[in-house]
Amino acid sequence: MKLTAPLSACLLFVLLHSCQLVPEVGSTAFIQQHTQQIDKHRLLMADQTPEDWLSYGKNYAEDRFSELTDINKENIEQLGLVWSLNVGTKRGIEATPLVVNGILYLSLPWSKVVAVDVRKGETIWEFDPKVPKAYGEKACCDVVNRGVAIYEGKVFLGTLNGKLIALDAATGSISWEQQTVDTTKAYTITGAPRVVNGKVIIGNGGAEYGVRGYITAYDAHSGEQQWRFYTVPGDPAKGFESPAMEAAAKSWDGEWWKYGGGGTAWDAMAYDPALNLLYVGTGNGSPWNRDYRSPKGGDNLYVSSILAINPDNGELIWYYQTTPGDTWDYTATQHLMLADLTIEGQVRQVIMQAPKNGFFYVLDRTDGSLISAEPYIYLNWAQKVDLTTGRPIETDFSRYQDVNAVIFPGPGGGHNWQPMAFNRTHNLVYIPTHHIAHQYGNDPNWVYDTTALIWNLGTGMDPRLPIRQDTTPPLMEGRLIAWDPAEQKEKWRVVHQDIWNSGVLATAADLVFQGSGDGFFYAFDAKTGENLWKQDLKTGIIGSPISYMVDDVQYITIAVGWGGIGGFHTKSTETINPGTLYTFALGGKASMPEYPVSSPPKTLIELAVSGSAESIANGQVLYGIYCQRCHGMAGMGGGIFPDLAYSNPGVYQNFEDYVLKGLLLHNGMPVFEGRLDGQQVEDIKQFVLSSVEVLRNSQ
Repeated sequence: MKLTAPLSACLLFVLLHSCQLVPEVGSTAFIQQHTQQIDKHRLLMADQTPEDWLSYGKNYAEDRFSELTDINKENIEQLGLVWSLNVGTKRGIEATPLVVNGILYLSLPWSKVVAVDVRKGETIWEFDPKVPKAYGEKACCDVVNRGVAIYEGKVFLGTLNGKLIALDAATGSISWEQQTVDTTKAYTITGAPRVVNGKVIIGNGGAEYGVRGYITAYDAHSGEQQWRFYTVPGDPAKGFESPAMEAAAKSWDGEWWKYGGGGTAWDAMAYDPALNLLYVGTGNGSPWNRDYRSPKGGDNLYVSSILAINPDNGELIWYYQTTPGDTWDYTATQHLMLADLTIEGQVRQVIMQAPKNGFFYVLDRTDGSLISAEPYIYLNWAQKVDLTTGRPIETDFSRYQDVNAVIFPGPGGGHNWQPMAFNRTHNLVYIPTHHIAHQYGNDPNWVYDTTALIWNLGTGMDPRLPIRQDTTPPLMEGRLIAWDPAEQKEKWRVVHQDIWNSGVLATAADLVFQGSGDGFFYAFDAKTGENLWKQDLKTGIIGSPISYMVDDVQYITIAVGWGGIGGFHTKSTETINPGTLYTFALGGKASMPEYPVSSPPKTLIELAVSGSAESIANGQVLYGIYCQRCHGMAGMGGGIFPDLAYSNPGVYQNFEDYVLKGLLLHNGMPVFEGRLDGQQVEDIKQFVLSSVEVLRNSQ
């Protein structure tokens, strides 16, 4: 049939118009189109689009379970590197990436964000909020960030200096930003925001420095604050913000508000859309030691608790406190996970958590009632959890008013921020655990101080008192364990060389992926724990892996960068390479990136000690207050921060300028001018040199 000219022109117009509706893959229009589709419905139905990874825990249940099965036990040996991308940092990468139709979003140290085209392994845009480097001192546990959120064309980021920023997902430009914290206090944000019912939910950290925790909801489109829920009560004389705060105040004593109170919600959240409940985990009290913040005792609500909140108005619906009267830094900010479990023949809607205190909790998520709680690691502070009262039954090891006690677990917890994963087929939870103790005591010299930006813990060795040791402590190690939450028992374990390891991914193909502190990326059999595949990535891994599909190809991606609190002083690989994004697929044949070896000096500094005994003793005290948290004790070996025992002579020649003048502020080294004077800096230097001399003489 011959077309007439008008018909030909019409057909041409239709064809051209249709082409305009299909933007080029990876283009700004393409990204806008696909990220705009991430709305309330898509987030609710996240498991129906397993080709994407739409939120921090993959879905509202936060179970980190991928339904993809193209990569399985039969072909796992064919898994190879497709591409790698140097993201330009040597600090800790704790983030879980998000992926929308092949566009990946990753947050980095110093709250930077990068968007990457997975199809090419190339950067699309980068965003730097330019966090003032002085904020590095306010971050208890490295300048990390655990992730972003996506909703209707925007990427939401919480920054280290307490901002919530909405970025255009296609360009990285700022749509709006809100300062969520009082910048005169040592608040920080390291956790990933969550989006619920069109609201962006964000918490904060800083309990070590004396702040009061809270959670805030902002309108995703305008950035306007919708509600705020404080996690601990403030000064009763100023009135209470809610009935929940009035009730909580009855569980405190003294003038706790002067110390902040703590209870910061710095990580864990989950959401049940059917119940319309937002679950939030809260942190330790401030200071750690209850004897100082609440002298006559008390549970100190709502520290170390799981809160169920109405996300529409911020009203507290129920709570469960995992560690009443916490005095050990046993936060409940660890990963929260929702599931429906058959327990004693009955299907229960549960929320699960393995908080720092060493017990694995299964609660009814409708009302917070305790179903079960059993130790998932060795612990000595409590015998068990009373299923009637829901409270732990403490041992003689628990409190330390009149003794220095070695307590399991320590403040690192049996499980920290590294996310668990849940295999829905086998009903197994895979937990990255730590097994390490800590010596607690009442610090007789403790004085509350927020001006110096030092940790206000109130715990420490009292030399006048004896040390109470555990007679049968277990090995100090890191493990990946498979835990049956219905039976409350361990099914298998993998012991790692390093204590500090990565978060976990489970897949429907019965695979479990995890990275280790000594640089290996593993795939384990979900049912047995057998190691099926591994790749040496040359740098300690703490970030969490994800799986997704692009153009019918299943990928596994993990961001690698050694750091976090576990990387301050130690490393288990020869070098700490630049942070790198690694992406794997079946048949991948890309070569591993080659980074130059830049190992720090391995010989002890040889400089004479010239300070008096008094000067060295004073330097020891000051070093413990201002330096040890980052640099560790001389001779420990160094992690992301240099071990001063192995520094070159030039460091000591310019020691005062580094400490007082901020010559290394661009790296996050604090400026101590105004807090220390020249003589005090000299005392610190003489203490370090005297420590090196002791090391040298012992070799």
